[in-house]
Amino acid sequence: MRSLRLLFLAAFLMLGIQAFAPPTIKIARLKYNGGGDWYVGPTSLPNLIAFCNRNLGTNINPQEEVVEAGSPEIFNYPFIFLTGHGNIVFNSLEIDNLRTYLTNGGFLFINDSYGFDPFIRKEMKRVFPELDFVELPYSHPVYAQKFKFKNGLPKIHEHDGKNAQGFGLLWKGKLVCYYAYQSDIGDGWEDPAVHNDPPQKREQALQMGANLVEFAFMRP
Repeated sequence: MRSLRLLFLAAFLMLGIQAFAPPTIKIARLKYNGGGDWYVGPTSLPNLIAFCNRNLGTNINPQEEVVEAGSPEIFNYPFIFLTGHGNIVFNSLEIDNLRTYLTNGGFLFINDSYGFDPFIRKEMKRVFPELDFVELPYSHPVYAQKFKFKNGLPKIHEHDGKNAQGFGLLWKGKLVCYYAYQSDIGDGWEDPAVHNDPPQKREQALQMGANLVEFAFMRP
């Protein structure tokens, strides 16, 4: 199994440590089975990458990559984006591979586009049977990276009149998976014409996404 240590070292180099030729890091969208629309929001990730490269000084490949949970290629990506509206199903190989990825330095960001909650919770429980999603306090470092969110996860899209909540899976005390519920910051990353979000909302979504990327790259 390929370690992610070198990838995180490269991320450190990109975020300010001098190096002769900092390598380009790639982040990816997770493709899954079950019928859900893993591909929703095709402009989301490229826009977030551009925002991070512009505002964090990262050197992330501007092209969206796609990877499956069971693929050995997942270890090439220190940050994985997972989103959708419907059902999601992991097979046993994907369960084992995703757990290995997350317990060896990988980071997973899950975005509930709407209606994803019961399906993703069930599948992530299979990945980490011993863990439950816990709501992160507003004091968690993920809300205090380059951009400050004193009230936690910003609310970008309204669906059921519920507050936005940021949940995490903490493996040995380390945040390995962040789950944005009732916020849909992924939609906020899309091209402005897609949802006609107010500029302030779109900026909040991109800033929160950048915080997640920075946290994933810089955590010990």
